[in-house]
Amino acid sequence: MAVVLYNSMTGQKEKLETIEPGKVRFYACGPTVYNLFHLGNARMFISFDMIRRYLTYRGYEVRYVQNFTDVDDRIIQRANEQGIPPRQLAQENIDEYFRDAGALFIEPATVHPRVTECIPEIITYIQDLIGKNHAYERGGNVYFDTSSFADYGKLSHQSPEDMRSGFRIDVQEEKDDPSDFALWKAAKPGEEFWPSPWGNGRPGWHIECSVMNALYLGEQIDIHAGGRDLIFPHHENEIAQSEAHSGETFARYWLHNGTLNINGEKMSKSTGNFIMTRDLLKQKDARTIRFFLLSAHYRHPLNFTEEALSHAEQGLQRIDRAIQSLDHRIEALRQVEDVVEVKRDAPTEQVQRDVALIRAEFVAAMDDDFNTADGISAIFEGVRRVNSHLSEGQVNITDLLAYRDVFVELLGVIGLPEKETRPLEAEIAELITARNEARKRRDFGRADEIRDGLKARGVILEDTAQGTRWSYGQ
Repeated sequence: MAVVLYNSMTGQKEKLETIEPGKVRFYACGPTVYNLFHLGNARMFISFDMIRRYLTYRGYEVRYVQNFTDVDDRIIQRANEQGIPPRQLAQENIDEYFRDAGALFIEPATVHPRVTECIPEIITYIQDLIGKNHAYERGGNVYFDTSSFADYGKLSHQSPEDMRSGFRIDVQEEKDDPSDFALWKAAKPGEEFWPSPWGNGRPGWHIECSVMNALYLGEQIDIHAGGRDLIFPHHENEIAQSEAHSGETFARYWLHNGTLNINGEKMSKSTGNFIMTRDLLKQKDARTIRFFLLSAHYRHPLNFTEEALSHAEQGLQRIDRAIQSLDHRIEALRQVEDVVEVKRDAPTEQVQRDVALIRAEFVAAMDDDFNTADGISAIFEGVRRVNSHLSEGQVNITDLLAYRDVFVELLGVIGLPEKETRPLEAEIAELITARNEARKRRDFGRADEIRDGLKARGVILEDTAQGTRWSYGQ
């Protein structure tokens, strides 16, 4: 079996064959830190975090780079509005990025470079492009000459004429052609700037990713990833300047995640139809949010509605209940057998087959372009098998632990930790004991009264053949 991924460049699925066997050079476009990130951004960050985790699970050594754009028109504008330096605003939002990303179980990249840390390298890179006749200077600005790169448009599958018709030249620009793009922008009054051979200024948007790739991964990388909206012009321009600079293919595979809609409509700040991740985290459990964002294939559009989020929450609860059921039976058996540490003998043949099938179906789904929707379906099939096994009556601790281990393993692969279990409060424990005693006396009215009172406090009881199970609601 091999990992197969959809390459936006070729428009088809291809077997993953890396530059260095067993190693993946993986770059994903990070945030422009003028604000907190919204739910559409969260989907992108989670998608590529998932892919990185899965490649690691499949045995690859992954070097994962995600940049921070910390100098940009929007950062300058927002900083001016707040009356603070742009660098201060950028740092504050980088700190807040890690806060929200961490809440969603997004692991830090191997490296998180910043534009402002790479200015000398960016200037040298631009000088090289000028020296190779791929760029030119006009009035303190430097532009990439798209006519010098014959393959311009190969990612977005557009002809130069089609692309050119969509551009306009600002009255302040002195481009030779509308499709040419800025590598270096002359400083405007009041803006942060750096000295360069062309005068004071700052980098254009696209050049940063080419330079950071070269610095931290090399001129050639395996995977470049980003949102579908970045295909043109950002990724197209990255390809042009990178391949013009090196003379080699820039990235072997281009991955792009699908859009996130809100209530059936495109996310838009201008219409107010968007959701900030921080706001949703205040309302919903982070595991539920991540599970929802992974419930569809990363390339497919995903529609956020309260109903869809609730459906994801119920699905995750179903998996959590299966693990809780296993824990309950394991604890009951430990008490009966007076066992603290379990000797891990081999599970029964049937359970070995079940566990192997659950894992194989999950891996087959994920090997096929990281299909989390089918991967989660494989986990649900495991839940069905576990519930069937538990209903059979005769169980042993080793079998139960084998099932439990595979659930924790596969959920971890997509970045979902186990649900935290709160310790049972002494008062709650006393009420559960009182209810059990009432049931023994056949005082079902009192038993129901206690059960309903606990439910109102968020404690769910379930009566089983092995005793009363309790859990705190989501």
